[in-house]
Amino acid sequence: MENIDFETLTPEQTNFMLILHSGNARSKIIQALREYREGNVDEADNLLVQAEEDLRVSHDIHFKMIQKEASGEKVEFALLLMHAEDHLMSTLTMKELVKELLDLFKQKNL
Repeated sequence: MENIDFETLTPEQTNFMLILHSGNARSKIIQALREYREGNVDEADNLLVQAEEDLRVSHDIHFKMIQKEASGEKVEFALLLMHAEDHLMSTLTMKELVKELLDLFKQKNL
């Protein structure tokens, strides 16, 4: 993850970073499925690896947010935070589903 000083970011900026990285991962996951459909298996696999990296960054951001709250710093709940959390969780679910589908397709030579 790029060297970001989370202490200098506003909560809104941190939430947007979480949305950005999970959104990038989501786009790559969908593109991986499309690439596989077009017969570009290696590109599909590459996109899933890239998506994993974006999700690692998202997870790191999320973990830092949790650590901050666990250390006693008050974290204000906001709709933007809820959206960021939803974005991350739905992307994680999508990743697992697409990986399973692609494994199934490979196994069946589809």
